[in-house]
Amino acid sequence: MLNWVVTFLVIALIAGILGFGGIAGASIEIAKIIFFIALILIVVSAVIGFLRGRNRV
Repeated sequence: MLNWVVTFLVIALIAGILGFGGIAGASIEIAKIIFFIALILIVVSAVIGFLRGRNRV
């Protein structure tokens, strides 16, 4: 997911440099949304992993 964030940020930077403000703004918003979704999934995964504990063999 973080690869998508970087992709949209690069698209936004290139579009901003070339003067396409609408595309740049939309790409930044998409990158923010995907970043926060990935962040939430990482935190949820860490909490679930912590609550389950490790299996001892």
